[in-house]
Amino acid sequence: MKPFEYIAVHTIAEACDALAAHGAETRLLAGGTDLLIELRRGSKKAPRVVLDISGVAEMAGIAESGAHITLGPLTTHAELARSELLREFAPLLGEAAAAIGSPQIRARGTVGGNIMNAAACADTVPPLIALGATVALQSKAGCRELALADLFVKPYQTRANADELLTAVRFPKPGPGARSAFIKLGRRNALAISRLSVAAMLELGKDGRITEARIVPGAAFPTWQRVTEAERLLLGEMPGEPLFASAGRKVSEEMIKATGRRWSTEYKEPGYLRHHQWPAAHAHSPRQHEPARPPAGPPGPLGHQVRL
Repeated sequence: MKPFEYIAVHTIAEACDALAAHGAETRLLAGGTDLLIELRRGSKKAPRVVLDISGVAEMAGIAESGAHITLGPLTTHAELARSELLREFAPLLGEAAAAIGSPQIRARGTVGGNIMNAAACADTVPPLIALGATVALQSKAGCRELALADLFVKPYQTRANADELLTAVRFPKPGPGARSAFIKLGRRNALAISRLSVAAMLELGKDGRITEARIVPGAAFPTWQRVTEAERLLLGEMPGEPLFASAGRKVSEEMIKATGRRWSTEYKEPGYLRHHQWPAAHAHSPRQHEPARPPAGPPGPLGHQVRL
């Protein structure tokens, strides 16, 4: 481990002051589930300063404010998975958080760290983009807000400046016609990094037809994005397996168009053809707040992981 300067702060203002002083030389310590491993490896990118923000109480918790829900970036995955508020309004986010790592990792890892690390396999990002989330980035110069989908440049790189701190994640509460689901494919039933995932949200009109659709794959594109070509196939239609199968084929086509055929395409292509139908089909179930299981294959201990 290379030596570094350790600074602990307890307010957002203190954190912004430290970032303004040290900038690009600094790495933030929240849950530490990724950073501590990097520090122990002693990589060339090891920071000169580690800024511990884990004690900034104003950056933790889940709050309901009018038509929106706000997540503090220090909220842990375990807290997301246990949240009654998310179970009511955004069950796909709780399902994604529950699929991360082990109980120990979920108890320490934070939603802010999952976002800002910008790994293509991050499990909370697809559901948050499907929910229409925005992020607040704070610096000494002020605060700016942008759509979460616009935050990412490429894997492990965001548009946040070196002196900016993620202080909030917000999304509108889905309406009463909303249905959602999340599914993750991994090489084993637990402690599995996502090889493929998808978050799906549908809005149904009074006549039962789909009025809005959001499909966000994970670990499929260079950065996360909605697959609008597949979403358009669903609009104005009644939910059904043939319709969802067509959407799954379109997601697979768009993935291959964007990334080409690689070694992982062999399992990712049939993965979307087969398993994309499940979250879409479950999304129109009236039991949208109950844990769900894929239609085939051995379910993991959480019920929503699929082993390759």
